[in-house]
Amino acid sequence: MSHAESTFITRDIIRIAPELVKQAAQFQAAILADVAGRRGTLHGRVKPVSPTMKVAGPAITVEVRPGDNLAIHAALAIAQPGDVIVVDGKGDISCALIGEIMSTQAEASGIAGIIIDGAVRDADALSANGFPVFAAGLNPCGPTKSIAGQVNQPVSVAGAAIQPGDLIIGDIDGVVVLPRESVPALLALAQKKLDFETGRIAAIRDGDLRAPWLEKALRSAGMLADGEAL
Repeated sequence: MSHAESTFITRDIIRIAPELVKQAAQFQAAILADVAGRRGTLHGRVKPVSPTMKVAGPAITVEVRPGDNLAIHAALAIAQPGDVIVVDGKGDISCALIGEIMSTQAEASGIAGIIIDGAVRDADALSANGFPVFAAGLNPCGPTKSIAGQVNQPVSVAGAAIQPGDLIIGDIDGVVVLPRESVPALLALAQKKLDFETGRIAAIRDGDLRAPWLEKALRSAGMLADGEAL
């Protein structure tokens, strides 16, 4: 079997275009999640190690058995600058899957960040360095490196379906994945939503406190009778 035919590691994937990554990075994960139909977010257990960490880029997907990081090492070896390594660690936090050494390797390789539905360690060094690392928890126990995993196959990470090359956005609120083909349309919607929200916040500060849709929504829900006002 040739390298290109490996069932465990896929090297060639179609990535979200760099110019779209740059545009998307200007938006909060929350804005993008809203325009994507309030779906595509990873479970809230996956958080940045430091609250200032932000990441944007195409997904390099990794699937591992709990507590083993062999496939993550393979992903680090084949990832390209700007990629985001996203790991289905099954939510297991009994052993860390990466620490300072692997995050340093990733940063030196030009990788944009690492997102793991699992544990990491060396949190003090990771926080001080600032390279974006998102994880479900911390544990000082180290991983094994002996069990086959998969790189660049479709995965489910913390409740979100991810295809290799999809757009990943992460910030203090968490992580959202946008299907690669949908990104241009979603970015246009994101700009409209951001403009609306900016205007609404300005109106609130000017004294327009009540949401304009509230009474209609209350009537639709049966909380107000027709003709009744708050």
